Amino acid sequence: MNFKKIILSISLLVLGVIAYFGFQVYQIVFTPNTTFSEDKVSIFIPTNANFEEVKKIVSPYINDMDKFETLANRRGYSSQVKAGKFELTKNMNSNAIVSALRRSIPVRVTFNNQERLENFAGRIAMQIEADSIHLLQAFKDPKFLDENGFTEETVFTLLLPNTFEFYWDTSAEKFRNQMVKEYYRFWNDERKAKAEQLGLTPVQVSILASIVHKETSKIEERPKVAKVYLNRLAMGMPLQADPTVIFAYKLASNDFNQVIKRVYYKHLEVESPYNTYRKVGLPPGPIFMADINAIDAVLNPEQHDFIYFCASVERFGYHEFATTLADHNVNAKKYAAWLNAQTGN
Repeated sequence: MNFKKIILSISLLVLGVIAYFGFQVYQIVFTPNTTFSEDKVSIFIPTNANFEEVKKIVSPYINDMDKFETLANRRGYSSQVKAGKFELTKNMNSNAIVSALRRSIPVRVTFNNQERLENFAGRIAMQIEADSIHLLQAFKDPKFLDENGFTEETVFTLLLPNTFEFYWDTSAEKFRNQMVKEYYRFWNDERKAKAEQLGLTPVQVSILASIVHKETSKIEERPKVAKVYLNRLAMGMPLQADPTVIFAYKLASNDFNQVIKRVYYKHLEVESPYNTYRKVGLPPGPIFMADINAIDAVLNPEQHDFIYFCASVERFGYHEFATTLADHNVNAKKYAAWLNAQTGN
């Protein structure tokens, strides 16, 4: 009888120990272990981070770091840290947190309306881990430029405004290489054939498109503006595009933060290959990040004989077009008079 009592006591003790440790495991693994009130938070873990760095990054969002560390060690995460963007949700337990830190999620990378490669690099550096310096180095790498037929002035035409998905820890080189794939996907046989019919290379089309983009925000007017410039190129006439003069002046003064709303003679006098009032032909590179619509406007220009255009005072945002200098001067005087009335100059 005493033996049975002993066996029973031992059994109860074992069950108690099992229950205790089971409860401890449950506490560690399955009880909520977050501190934030939002539905979810994003965590960014840099490349080559170790577990100590991860703990510092996640500590503001975790209630009991000991529980998290214990489970991370048991599941081998502490020695296999992964870089990237991760998402934690409210009331996650430690087990779910470790699982979440093993599943990086992509980020949406968006860019448009950039004036120079430097601006673009800064914009991208705000969205992925690679910094602007490494991004610039990747795009200006001499070997890369030579292999793909770009120069430091023309490599900006490689970039086509859009929204893409990348993993946050994408390197500068991998990001650049993906942009190359997008570029060659865009320049399919049909677009290349249209460029060839115009006597232009894809790079030259994009340079002209950057001017068209800056000249008018009206999408439906861009094919008409594009044809004006194509007509001038065919005649050997200077493009005389105000946006190129503004770019040239900013470049010469090394100040791209200045706002130039009106072109004066001091702007026209700047000596620069981008000043299309003084230089015949296309500038050596784009003056803006042309969007796809502007590129397609150049590839599909409206057919007309206009070689002049001027801002309209009757349809704001649009332009008046002319085939003769006399007609253009009439339109230009109207616009100058209207502009002077607005500015008091």
